Amino acid sequence: MYNEFRRTDMKNLKKMLVLCSLALVFTAVLADASYAESVMETGMKKALVLFQHIKTIIFVVGAFGLIGIAFQAIFGKVKWTWFAGLAVGLVAGLIAKMGSTFANPAGGDVNAGFLGALFAGFAAGYILVGLRKLLSKLPKSLEGIKPVLLYPVLGVFITAVVTTFINPYVGMINDALTNALNSMGGTSRVILGMVVAGMMSVDMGGPVNKAAYVFGTAQLAEGNFEVMAAVMAGGMVPPIAIALCTTFFKKKFTEKERQSGIVNYIMGLSFITEGAIPFAAQDPLRVIPACGIGAAAAGGLSMAFGCTLRAPHGGIFVLPTIGNPLMYLAAVMGGAVAGCLILGLLKKNTEE
Repeated sequence: MYNEFRRTDMKNLKKMLVLCSLALVFTAVLADASYAESVMETGMKKALVLFQHIKTIIFVVGAFGLIGIAFQAIFGKVKWTWFAGLAVGLVAGLIAKMGSTFANPAGGDVNAGFLGALFAGFAAGYILVGLRKLLSKLPKSLEGIKPVLLYPVLGVFITAVVTTFINPYVGMINDALTNALNSMGGTSRVILGMVVAGMMSVDMGGPVNKAAYVFGTAQLAEGNFEVMAAVMAGGMVPPIAIALCTTFFKKKFTEKERQSGIVNYIMGLSFITEGAIPFAAQDPLRVIPACGIGAAAAGGLSMAFGCTLRAPHGGIFVLPTIGNPLMYLAAVMGGAVAGCLILGLLKKNTEE
């Protein structure tokens, strides 16, 4: 009896999702272009104001959090070594963001940007590891001042010097990368969108996926909003493609897989690529190529349509921050449908 009710609920949920999708499509097609544009412009302004308030809240909460961590370290609840690492990493990121150099310690002449902060964070970590090994030979009587004084002071000083030294070189790399992206023509940008979007689907949350995502967020920080749009499109496609495939190619999946496919609609629309992992792990030779092709198609279409994205995450929930949103949805759905059809052709019927 329970299973029958559950199947009925799943069928009703499928019908609701299909009806909502059709309603969105009809609204987009029938709505007057100027009206749709004004609605999206108003929504974008409201969303940007909301994000500014959220940003302020995060900074305030973060500041109180750091104060709380410091008090916990004082009373022995948190290891001072960990707190020292946090302090060194924060200083390294700040110096990278400022673009400080030996010629101009105040910064402003070099644009190290996101890449500079990334390198500085790695440098801070390795410097602290080196300090721990180097200071391990000190007398045990000095053991108590290592995490409180030696690690943070020496770590901040050495990291500041190293970060100031690498800032000009990272700045040159960052500027060259930004200029190369800005100078790309239509075909080159489409290829770039296909590559980064396809990378998002290769391991669906693994190192290749994260490399593409970090590249997208780095370009977002530099004002290249098209790359981030292609990255998010590539990450949204795999779960949606699998969800569509479980809906329209039911014989290719078991009952349990079809039930799990419903959840992938939500995960895909939320830009949670990991929803596709169980299906990819079970049948990687068919799922990964199909999703990869669909993701690459979505990224290329996003670039071709000139879509932009000013938020690093969120899926359809950050739609007001997307430039050319209707065509962006068309790109994502086009890639998802392509992935669905390819996967439906590749998979064999299951025997339950």
